[in-house]
Amino acid sequence: MQPNKRKGWAIAVLAFALLVTIACSDKSQTVAAAPASPPSAEPVVPPKLPASDNSLTVSGPLIVEHQLDVLAQREGVVAKVLLEAGARVNTGNLLAQLDDRQLTADLEAARAKTQSTEADLKAWRAEAKVYASDYERAKKMWEAQLITREQFEHAKFKVEADEFDVERVEQLLVNAKETQRSLELELEKTQICAPFSGIVARRYVREGQQVTRGDRLFWVTAEGPLRMRFTLPEKFVGVIRLGQQLPLTVPDLTGEEHTAKVVELSPVVDPSSGTFDGMVQLNGAAGRLRPGMSAVLRIAVNP
Repeated sequence: MQPNKRKGWAIAVLAFALLVTIACSDKSQTVAAAPASPPSAEPVVPPKLPASDNSLTVSGPLIVEHQLDVLAQREGVVAKVLLEAGARVNTGNLLAQLDDRQLTADLEAARAKTQSTEADLKAWRAEAKVYASDYERAKKMWEAQLITREQFEHAKFKVEADEFDVERVEQLLVNAKETQRSLELELEKTQICAPFSGIVARRYVREGQQVTRGDRLFWVTAEGPLRMRFTLPEKFVGVIRLGQQLPLTVPDLTGEEHTAKVVELSPVVDPSSGTFDGMVQLNGAAGRLRPGMSAVLRIAVNP
């Protein structure tokens, strides 16, 4: 091959190698630089919190202070049911009567025993006075040396023995009176009475039914004052105050609005839930409101 042709081929090979090297260098620079330029994206905007309403609404049932189930305090058979559900009662009104014939007989026997023991005590005290008189006479006769020492000590021991008998009979009388009192209390338990003034909400028993201690007999509830308990987060401590007047409504009674006064606020916050309790009491007449209804209380919060 001619020298000029070899020289041309060598130059062509060198030029081709140089072009390949430059192309690879540009490609690596492009790949490496790509991450440096962030992709086009919209800026992140934090979510907006909803505008706070200057009031807080809580709900709960209307309650009364006095509301409970009247339970049987002893076993027995219901002899009479005197009042039905819906009847209004005063404290001590008789609701029902258990069969008390056996207890009445036992109580009469206990009263007779008490009277008998009282009579025995009077007899022993009278006898004690006789022995005391005999002892005084024997003492004077002993001092005058008219009787023996044995006769004097006999009179003395009779007085001491009689004193012990009097004490024994006194304790028997105490026992008889307590037994009588116990039967009187048991007899009172056969009378099912209203514990407070209110209304009979429900009757659970019927005449002739056998009941045991703890069985529910009646449900009695007061009609007022109506109250409502509520729970608030701890951040509202200081927002609500004792004596504050708040609007109260019942969703099912449209058009009827009431006010309630804050009568109780818990002095501490429950650490497990971060809340505290409170209670309001209805002002004025209850209208159509009844215990157990679900009410809504609106608490104004200062902005």
